[in-house]
Amino acid sequence: MPEGHTIHRLAQDYTAAFARTAVRVTSPQGKFADSAALLDGTVLTTADAHGKHLFLGFGAAGNAAEYAAEDAAWVHIHLGLFGKVAFGPAPAPPPTDTVRLRLANDTSYVDLRGPTTCALITDPEKQAIHDRLGPDPLRPDADPAAAHRRISRSRTTIAALLMDQKVIAGVGNVYRAEVLFRHGIDPYRPGKDLTPAEWDTIWQDLTALMREGVRNNRIDTVRPEHTPEAMGRPPRVDDHGGEVYVYRRANQPCHLCGSPISTADLAARNLFWCPTCQKR
Repeated sequence: MPEGHTIHRLAQDYTAAFARTAVRVTSPQGKFADSAALLDGTVLTTADAHGKHLFLGFGAAGNAAEYAAEDAAWVHIHLGLFGKVAFGPAPAPPPTDTVRLRLANDTSYVDLRGPTTCALITDPEKQAIHDRLGPDPLRPDADPAAAHRRISRSRTTIAALLMDQKVIAGVGNVYRAEVLFRHGIDPYRPGKDLTPAEWDTIWQDLTALMREGVRNNRIDTVRPEHTPEAMGRPPRVDDHGGEVYVYRRANQPCHLCGSPISTADLAARNLFWCPTCQKR
């Protein structure tokens, strides 16, 4: 499942390609056809992201005027495990019948396939989604203290809490594993045992790492002194891409201490950590 930086990058890409232009909106697959017909010919006014949720805002124009007169029109997208987004230049090729949502204008098109969610929602419905999500390190309105209040009261492991989207939104398996390694924190430590200073450091680091992820459209978490060039080691070869310390490196030597990286199942996701660098 894409992590939060990918969704924020998609919001930027949708804005760059379609903002302030009237868009042709279709649903070749048919599952979004009624909503697409309402939006066809309207103007994409904004794109917003919160955690792993993407929102495309459309103005009250064209066929959506009746709908938008009462409430703003938003397309809520959650990619889930299988959702894919593909941009291309105009003219758009004939769509396949797997495309849930296509936006097109005179210069670009974008196809959405296989999302868990693709729904037309109102402003209050959008706000309800924000209300149930934790703070997102990439949003200017994020309140890290709200996340810490929940963490500090919980006996749940910090590794599980970081993946709970109601606690902190946008963090996935890669950022979870990497930020805990970068600060030498045992993933099984209860949230209540995390000090305020440790949480502040984790939040600041997540913010920096995820912003870098938006810029580069990939996850890199190793510090400059631990890059392949600096250490004289071969670069990472993995479908995930990016240079990391522990994620998907089970049984490989730690870049810092040489100990084998450990892995275990935690809440139906694979956890990765160095038992030497992240002592209990």
